[in-house]
Formats: sequence, structure tokens, C-alpha cells
Amino acid sequence: MNSSLTGDANVWLFRQIRIERSAIMNEKIKLSCEIRAGIIKALAHPSRVFIVEQLARNERCVCELREMIGADISTVSKHLSILKNAGIVSDEKRGLKVFYRLNMPCALNFLECAGKIMKIRARRELDLVK
Repeated sequence: MNSSLTGDANVWLFRQIRIERSAIMNEKIKLSCEIRAGIIKALAHPSRVFIVEQLARNERCVCELREMIGADISTVSKHLSILKNAGIVSDEKRGLKVFYRLNMPCALNFLECAGKIMKIRARRELDLVK
């Protein structure tokens, strides 16, 4: 057998073993997946998506967000708490008001991707009707 062929086969086998090992969900990978899923879950409500989009434009106080969403203050505060615990937004108290700002603008990339998926699905459904 040609030694370079054997060497190539060994390299291929080594890569396959490495790929298989990295595909096993160990505790570290599982924790990372759980944390990322929690962040995505924090975005999984229309009001929270709206809040993130508004905070991308400018910081807002809770009272402004309440008016924009049209919900009671406790509901908006709960949404903000979920986003804050996920690390997506942060707050700052100024006098009697609490202002929120977007901590992770990269969340908008995910929302943009979701918007693209939404448009593709809508086009497919329209194509089915035609």
C-alpha cells in the first residue's frame, strides 16, 4: 500500500473521530446550548421583540414603553425583567424613572434573520395558492 495513501487515510480517520467527539453533547456544550436557548426564549414574545426594536433606536423609560405597547406597567416591567435577566437590556434609575437600553445590539441580527424567514415562508404560501 502507498504510504501517502495510508497517511491520507489516517488524516481522514483522525478528522472523522474529532468531528464525532465534538458532536457529543457534553456538559459544557449542553450548558452553552441551554444559555443560548434561554436568550432566544427571552425574545419569544411579540411585546419583547417590540421593546428590543424600540430600544435599538433609543433608550426608553418604562412609562414610555408602557404607552407604546398599550399594556399595564406590571406587564411591561415583567417583559423588561425577562430581557434584563437574559442580558439583552440593562437599566439605569434616574430619579423616579427607570430607563432601559439595548445591551446586545446583535439581538437585532437574530430578529432580522427571523424576518427573512417570515418573508420566505409567506412567499412559499403565496406560491401554493397560485
